[in-house]
Amino acid sequence: MEAYIVTGASKGIGQALCRQLNESGQFVIGIARSKSEGWSGGRFLAYDLSDLPGIPQLMADIAGALPEDIHRLALINNAGTVEPIGFSDNNDPAAIQANINLNLTAPMILSSAFIGQFKGLSCEKAIVNISSGAGRKVYQGWSAYCAAKAGLDHFTRVIDAEAPEFKVVSVAPGIIDTGMQEQIRNSNVQDFPLLSRFQDYKKAGKLSTAEETAEKLIRLMNRQDFRSLDPVLDLRELPPYEKEGMSDQ
Repeated sequence: MEAYIVTGASKGIGQALCRQLNESGQFVIGIARSKSEGWSGGRFLAYDLSDLPGIPQLMADIAGALPEDIHRLALINNAGTVEPIGFSDNNDPAAIQANINLNLTAPMILSSAFIGQFKGLSCEKAIVNISSGAGRKVYQGWSAYCAAKAGLDHFTRVIDAEAPEFKVVSVAPGIIDTGMQEQIRNSNVQDFPLLSRFQDYKKAGKLSTAEETAEKLIRLMNRQDFRSLDPVLDLRELPPYEKEGMSDQ
């Protein structure tokens, strides 16, 4: 059996991941502030990741709930927010802090607690951080989000080097039709100059669904060459690999 810990589990990619993994017979623990209606993603833990000091105890509680017969254990840091949307000089300090806490500090503490808790556990172990192209490009109006995701990418590189017992990757999933994209489309051009481009993505049907993205992330983790991949990845630009004579692409 495989076991997965997924944050941001109540909606979007996180909910889709939990549902697909649970339906395939894996042990899943989804974490979010509240459970979504019709939850079908396995076990659910209500936890607000803004409570940073409580995260190590959260991971210890999760360790006690895991089955003994697992051959893979993965933490998927998916929870995130794009807010505040606006130029840096207009952003509220509390909103900036909340963004960095959820997008960067919480995944750092979760990853550190995960490594500390499960170091020495005899199974395949992985951390998958859901990043963004915004961590690798400049988007005016997303200064906090861009900074947090850039930090997440580099943190990933460091812990992938520090903890070779674990495979750690930071994955930009592309543009997904989630609540975050709706927030972006409902912002204004003064705060986000690229507003019309993101509105056009929706109109032109260029957004991937959360279900499609979850499926691709699961396929990524199942690649035979997963452990040899670069720690910073783009889901749309993965190198092909061969498995039993068949290409992944």
